Amino acid sequence: MKKCKSGSGRRTGRKERKMVKGLDIVSCSCLFSLFPSGSATRSAFLLFVFSISSAFAQPRQTGTGPGERYYPVHDFRDDFQVYDERAKSYVPYIVEKHADQTALSVYVDLESNRHYSLLIATRQDGYLFINAALKRKLRAEGWQVLNIDSLYKVYRQPELFLTIYGSPGLDNKQLLIGYPKSATQTPILLHDDNLSVRPRPSTIYNDFLGLGLLFLLTTHTFLFTFYRRAFQRFYNLRDLLSVRAQEESFLINRPLSSTNTLFALNLSFVIAYLIVFLQSQDLTVFTSGTLLLAGQNMGGLLSEFFLLSGVTFLSLLGKYISLEVMGGLYKLQEVVNIHYFKILQSSLLFFTFLTLLLSILAYNTWVVSWSQSVLLVPVVIFYATRLALLYFVIRSLEPIKNLYLFSYLCIVELVPLIIGLRFAL
Repeated sequence: MKKCKSGSGRRTGRKERKMVKGLDIVSCSCLFSLFPSGSATRSAFLLFVFSISSAFAQPRQTGTGPGERYYPVHDFRDDFQVYDERAKSYVPYIVEKHADQTALSVYVDLESNRHYSLLIATRQDGYLFINAALKRKLRAEGWQVLNIDSLYKVYRQPELFLTIYGSPGLDNKQLLIGYPKSATQTPILLHDDNLSVRPRPSTIYNDFLGLGLLFLLTTHTFLFTFYRRAFQRFYNLRDLLSVRAQEESFLINRPLSSTNTLFALNLSFVIAYLIVFLQSQDLTVFTSGTLLLAGQNMGGLLSEFFLLSGVTFLSLLGKYISLEVMGGLYKLQEVVNIHYFKILQSSLLFFTFLTLLLSILAYNTWVVSWSQSVLLVPVVIFYATRLALLYFVIRSLEPIKNLYLFSYLCIVELVPLIIGLRFAL
């Protein structure tokens, strides 16, 4: 099953089919202009056209899908495409040319049809392919209902390429987007087949990301107000790059003090917000896309945010414990505290700046899609730079052989980085 490489012909067929209706409107308007303005003949002609159009107008179908329990939102009958061997690409389906085609393909916009359902029916047995991969068998005379929100969570793509394989022809296949009927909702009849009413597409991520930025601003303001000295020390690039650390500092000598714990918690909030932000851009980090099982609503996103914050905070505490263990094995207990402080300091500076930068780009630039390199390249550069900085800081504090120090840093820094990148993206 070939997958479409070009989307230039997706909507060409629909435009060609609408040309006939456009010509009819032009013809009527030309005839209408032949009669003099304000004449009785012109009024009679207008009344005649209105009565004819009303008599032949077809009411919109009130129900579709299994048991007619869905309102039709969009019918893909005019959107199907077939693969043209000569053109080596997908072209719009035309009945006169492609009546014998058994595989009909179409693009389904998931992002603009959230909360709807995808309805599939075939008169004979067939098969459903999603992104050129076989997904299920379609039973004859039966409906398959796929939840678009579930498809969006699984594939993390704004658009899917669907192919229905089965008996030749278009009349044997149905593919629609429907909205489930409410038991208390009265049916609404529409008599204009060209009218399609849809709610304005919206995403809950926009509201959460705005509230999240306000929350991070509040936490940073709190720390700056009540822990100003520590705040100025943590968010100090010059102090970070200094090889000679002030070992007598209370931030270094007491790594698990309430002050350090609060800044570690704030770092957890920043990283959790960054993960949810990337998830909103269809980039899943540590399978965060599967955490939101209860549906995409504000409560679910808040739960996910605080869950990620808790996991990140526990990881930071686990990092300190691992440093204590490895420092004891390598006889480097004197450098464990400064090592942990440099980790917190560098992470606060980097992830706060990265989150702020990506938020500015997202709200002020138009980007079609984000790639994994947006996160991967800066993170790799950051950890490589931090590894080199820790090497020089530890060397300035403790006379230790290079091979011994490399072994220590590889275990506590490099190995976790490789494992994390392996499972993160």
